[in-house]
Amino acid sequence: MISREICRKVLQKAVSTGGDYAEIFAENTIKYNVAMIANKVESISDAVIAGAAVRVYKGMRSVMASTVDTSESGLLRCAAQAAEALGQGTAGIDIVLKERTFGDIHPVRIVPSSVANREKVAILKEGYFAAKEYSEAITQVTGNLMDVDHNILIANTEGLYTQDRQIRTRIAISAVAEINGETQTGSCAPGRRMGLEMFDSVDPKAVGIHAAKQAVTMAGAGYCPAGVMPVAIDNGFGGVIFHEACGHSLEASSVAYGRSQFVGKLGQKIANEKVTAIDDGTIPNAWGSINIDDEGTPAQKNVLIENGVLKSYMVDKFNGRRMGMASTGNARRESYAYTPTSRMTNTYIAPGTDKNEDIIASIEYGLYAKEMGGGSVNPVTGEFNFAVNEGYMVRNGKICEPVRGASLVGKGSEIIQNIDMVGSVLEMGQGMCGSSSGSVPTNVGQPMIRVSSITVGGR
Repeated sequence: MISREICRKVLQKAVSTGGDYAEIFAENTIKYNVAMIANKVESISDAVIAGAAVRVYKGMRSVMASTVDTSESGLLRCAAQAAEALGQGTAGIDIVLKERTFGDIHPVRIVPSSVANREKVAILKEGYFAAKEYSEAITQVTGNLMDVDHNILIANTEGLYTQDRQIRTRIAISAVAEINGETQTGSCAPGRRMGLEMFDSVDPKAVGIHAAKQAVTMAGAGYCPAGVMPVAIDNGFGGVIFHEACGHSLEASSVAYGRSQFVGKLGQKIANEKVTAIDDGTIPNAWGSINIDDEGTPAQKNVLIENGVLKSYMVDKFNGRRMGMASTGNARRESYAYTPTSRMTNTYIAPGTDKNEDIIASIEYGLYAKEMGGGSVNPVTGEFNFAVNEGYMVRNGKICEPVRGASLVGKGSEIIQNIDMVGSVLEMGQGMCGSSSGSVPTNVGQPMIRVSSITVGGR
């Protein structure tokens, strides 16, 4: 996208007022979306995001400027703005850029932009009408088939010059069911760091049926009782509870400023010994995977918690300066318009040895959270609140009637102490995580777990 020589000139300009580090991040991204509602294709849209950002450090100060003008003159103006904002000083860095390639561990066989729209529409229709025809109780279905072709270039004053291409595909089906005047929504939205070959292993019809079945089940359910009780949280997207309750508190963007419940606890036992938690950006073709992060650091597997002991944080370059720690390959940004910071990739609780049937059998009275929904967390205190999209009461070790309106409320540092059973079958769920550096694709996952005691909110 931008030659090494132009990058060198821009970086030299960026540090001309005394900066001790500078980087260029440039991107050219194409996003496609096919949308269906009311039994027809509502829209086929595309968007192009193209531009660059120049960021410069001086000690613990950081300034970023961005531009849509990626010509040499435009980039030099952008670098001059960042340098001027940083302050006065004398340049002292001699920059020599060497191109580096980090390989691609996420091969793509069918590039979505090479596929005709009619083929994408056909795939989406399979999922859409599978949901629509599942039950007479289904009153509305919406569907989206999305793909992103994200091309980035990164160069910095440490001599790095590299590029990467990230292609992702996702299908999302949402269904609304009405039973006896009560309406509920079900959804399913698998995604992969793949092209359209994703549908060799992801059946669009199964996606639609999953969404419709959940909607019908919940529309016919009573309300969940409130109280403190044991909860079994199923695998896959159930991992969002660790992502929100603990993951954000392990990001350097919180830890470096003392705004985390886990500050200063490296090497300490913070969770039940059955809990091992990992953030791994190297899982081939996983939704949250990367080859390099948005600062050009190679992705890696970071063990955050091992047998209950805090082992690592997720660190980006700038916050790593404050913490005296190296980057862990977790710097991410939605686009060139955002300043990168530490973010999760594929974060999960590792498999244990307990059997799912034993986890359910161990609960005399409690809740089985088959599928979690969205939530929020305060990383300073770790206090969280999550919706349960699909839940069932458990009595005498048996899964009983479905219940709706359930939520899980608690504190991250407490819930990971109360995870006392961990299943053996790991699955992942896909989502978009929003934070200060925008919205980025993240995988969450876990086996089935049991939380011995947690507050369940009901109607």
